[in-house]
This record gives sequence, structure tokens and C-alpha cells, in this order.
Amino acid sequence: MTRSLAQTTYDRMRSDVIFGRLAPSARLRLEDLRQQYGVSIPTLREVLNRLAADGFVVAEEQRGFSVAPISAENLKELASLRMLIEMDALARSLRAGDVAWESHVVAVHHKLARTEARMMAGDTSVLDQWKRYDSEFHNALIRACGSDELLAVHSQVFDKYLRYQMLYLTFRGAISGEEHRGMMEAALERDVPTAQAILERHISAGVIHALSAHEDRNGS
Repeated sequence: MTRSLAQTTYDRMRSDVIFGRLAPSARLRLEDLRQQYGVSIPTLREVLNRLAADGFVVAEEQRGFSVAPISAENLKELASLRMLIEMDALARSLRAGDVAWESHVVAVHHKLARTEARMMAGDTSVLDQWKRYDSEFHNALIRACGSDELLAVHSQVFDKYLRYQMLYLTFRGAISGEEHRGMMEAALERDVPTAQAILERHISAGVIHALSAHEDRNGS
């Protein structure tokens, strides 16, 4: 029961960091968290130490815990790591994927495309859903790579990258949707070079768009 509660709390807090509900660099006071998440102090310490090990929280000696800070340099580093990992996993997956994998990619893309259409129509209420489907789509593409370790590393890096997108609330509209469709079509054709080229463009443009949105918001 305790382990299950700790995992549930970990998942909630990790999501709150990624979606900006726990702000970058914010102090994480145990008593405040105890009331917010309804768990004991020992459970919170366990969860916070896991989050610190995963890079979502910073543990400071004698000062407790705080949410990991953000920076343009960190975003660029995460984007480079994501590209390195996802490009390799994508190539492996396209070469090994079976019919069940193809069906999953198509199904997940359908959900993502429908949500992106709502976003383009001005419906911002589906923002969390959009990013969840975006994550599911990219994971679906690499799901057949054959390496659980590669998928685990990708998940960590992707979530840290996703955090920036959620904090900056960036959506590139039809261009992003076209890139997703292009990746799906290339995947079904097992066209590794085309899929990788679109992915590289997709990630690079996302970083530029996020940094531009951040600069506009801060008047710089």
C-alpha cells in the first residue's frame, strides 16, 4: 500500500512539474506538500528524492527541495539529447515494427490530429490532452525499437523537454500537424531517412518557437 501511494504521489508531482503547476525554482516545503498531496512526510521525502534523482527536483543540503530551474541552454541541451536518442530509436522501430505496431501508430496519430484541429480552432481547453497525445504519438513511433533501456531514457528526456513546451505554451499549429502526419506516413512506408529528416526539423523548429515565445513574454 505504501509503495503504491508513493508511486501515485510521484506520478502526480512529476506531472505537476512538467505541466508547470509546480513552478520552476519554487521551494517545496514539506508541510505545504503534505496538505496538497495528502500523504505523510516520510512518503514525501521518498518521492522528492526520486524526483531529484530524475532531474525534476533539486535537493540542497540544509535547504530542502526546490523545483528544477529552467534555462535556454538546458532546453537546447535536452533537444539535442532527445534528437540523438529518438533518431536512433525511430530507425530501429521502423525496421522492426509489425502490423500491430502500424495500427497503434495510426490510432494514436488520429487522436493527436483531432486534438490539434481543436487547438487550431482556438480550443485551448484541450492543451493537456494535446501534449499527452503528442507524447503518446512520439512514443508509438519508437515503440518497436526493441530496447526497453532506450525507451526508458527517451521517456526521461522527452518529459523534461515537454516541460518547456508546457511552460511556454507553444503550439505551432498546422505546421506541427503536417510534420506529425509526415512522420506517420514515412513510418508506414518504412522510410527511415524521411522520417528522421522530419523529426529533426520538428524538434529544431519547436525549440526556436519556444525560445521566441519566452522572449516575447519577457519583453526581450
